Amino acid sequence: MALQIAYSLAVTSTNKTQKNLIVLCHLLSQRPLVTTGLRTAGTNVLSYPPPSSATSTTVTMSQARPATVLGAMEMGRRMDVTSSSASVRAFLQRGHTEIDTAFVYANGQSETILGDLGLGLGRSGCKVKIATKAAPMFGKTLKPADVRFQLETSLKRLQCPRVDLFYLHFPDHGTPIEETLQACHQLHQEGKFVELGLSNYVSWEVAEICTLCKKNGWIMPTVYQGMYNAITRQVETELFPCLRHFGLRFYAFNPLAGGLLTGRYKYQDKDGKNPESRFFGNPFSQLYMDRYWKEEHFNGIALVEKALKTTYGPTAPSMISAAVRWMYHHSQLKGTQGDAVILGMSSLEQLEQNLALVEEGPLEPAVVDAFDQAWNLVAHECPNYFR
Repeated sequence: MALQIAYSLAVTSTNKTQKNLIVLCHLLSQRPLVTTGLRTAGTNVLSYPPPSSATSTTVTMSQARPATVLGAMEMGRRMDVTSSSASVRAFLQRGHTEIDTAFVYANGQSETILGDLGLGLGRSGCKVKIATKAAPMFGKTLKPADVRFQLETSLKRLQCPRVDLFYLHFPDHGTPIEETLQACHQLHQEGKFVELGLSNYVSWEVAEICTLCKKNGWIMPTVYQGMYNAITRQVETELFPCLRHFGLRFYAFNPLAGGLLTGRYKYQDKDGKNPESRFFGNPFSQLYMDRYWKEEHFNGIALVEKALKTTYGPTAPSMISAAVRWMYHHSQLKGTQGDAVILGMSSLEQLEQNLALVEEGPLEPAVVDAFDQAWNLVAHECPNYFR
C-alpha cells in the first residue's frame, strides 16, 4: 500500500519531489537488509571506573526497553573536567556503556576531556563504547579531506585508535553523497571506526545512502540519531519505517525537548532574565527556541501535568519523570532492535536524577493518553527531524 501511494504521489508532484518519490518507490521494493549490533567487546573489566561491588549498581532492563547513551555535548562548556569525570563515572557505575560526542561539541573540549579520562577508548577489551561525528559547519564540509581531518582529529583528542560509531552529523548538500560515503568506507577499511551512523538526514536520503552503499560494497550505516520525544514525533511517520526496512537502530536525542518537558518553564519566561540553559544564554538558544517555545507546547504540557495530578493524586510523579518514562516504556523505541535514548546533562546532579528515572516503571494509561493529546495539539508545529 505504501508503495502504491508513493507512486501515485510521484505522478502528480513537482520535478524535485517527483524524483525523490520515484527513488523512494524503487527503494521500497528492495529486499530488507539485516545488520548486526555493535562489535562485541572483550572480557576485560573496565579500566575506569575501577570495579567496586560496594558502589556499582547494574541496570536490569527488559529486552523491550531501549538502552541509555550518555550525551557529552555540555562537557567543556557548562561542565568542567571534574564534573564531567564524575558524570562519566556515575553513568558507568549504573551499567551503561555508550558515550556520544562530536567534533564540534564545545570546540573540541568534549572529546579532549573524554580522552583524558583514561578509559582506554577504542582498544581491545574496552567495554566503553564511544561515538563521534563529522559535520559540515565552522568552515568544514563532508568532502573526503574534511571527513578524514575531522575523524583523525577526533581520534587524537579522544586518545583512541578508533571509535565504535562514526556519524555524519547532518547532510552537506554541496557535496555529492557518493564522495562522502566512499571516504567513510576508506576510513573504515583503515580501521578508524567500527560502525557508520547518520543523523538529521531525511528518510529518502537514508534510503538512497543505504542503496548506494549496498551497490558499491561500502560500509552500510547501522545507526540513525534523531530528535524524538513525547511532543516531537515526526520521525514516527516515515523515518521509522525506513530505518526498520534497512535495519538501522534509532538513537533519540532531545528526549526532554531541550528541557521543556521538565515542566520548569512558563511561556512568558521568554521575556524575562533566565539562567543559562538550552533556551537561554548559549549559541544554540535560538535553535531551541524555534523548535519548542510555542504556546501550544506549553498547553500540551499543562494537559499532562493535569493528568498526573488527577491520576496519581498527592504522590504524582514529576513532569520530568513522566517524560523519561514515556520514552522508555511508551514510545516506538525498541530495545530488541537496539534503539537507545541519549541522556544529556549540564551537571552531575541532573544526570543522577535522570538515570534514576530511567529505572522507573511505565505510566498509567490516562497519562499516556494525555501525552497523545499533547502531541495532537502540537503536531502541526513539530520541528523537522532533518536539515
